[in-house]
Amino acid sequence: MKPDDDLPEITDDMLARAELRIGERVIRRGRPPSAAPKQAIKLRLDPDVLAYFRAKGPGWQTRINATLRRAAKRGG
Repeated sequence: MKPDDDLPEITDDMLARAELRIGERVIRRGRPPSAAPKQAIKLRLDPDVLAYFRAKGPGWQTRINATLRRAAKRGG
């Protein structure tokens, strides 16, 4: 019998929930922090405007942001 025969097999689920460390420091997974993070705000939009952007599918908030950015650059 080999020494590790009684150890459980590591599953993908176990790895997905694992906390990765280098020494005592926890290594964060996922997207690194942004140098200019977006701010969460409450914005009131007309229902038809919101429906238009949502109808285009996922990413509707990003498209609203891009539209507002273009308008701001034009000065409008």
